[in-house]
Amino acid sequence: MPSGSEWIIVLVIVLLVFGGSQLPKLAKNLGKAQKEFKDGLSEGLEDDKASDASTTDSQN
Repeated sequence: MPSGSEWIIVLVIVLLVFGGSQLPKLAKNLGKAQKEFKDGLSEGLEDDKASDASTTDSQN
């Protein structure tokens, strides 16, 4: 894992590449992507549980 000074270097590089005005937009988009990913995972788990339940019911 990167230490504190390495994170500062990464932050400076990100600021240079994207600029200060683009960082809030980038953070917002990353947050949305993370939320959609988590929602997709939970939806997939629900689908798996439903298919497991229907398979168990049909075997009885």
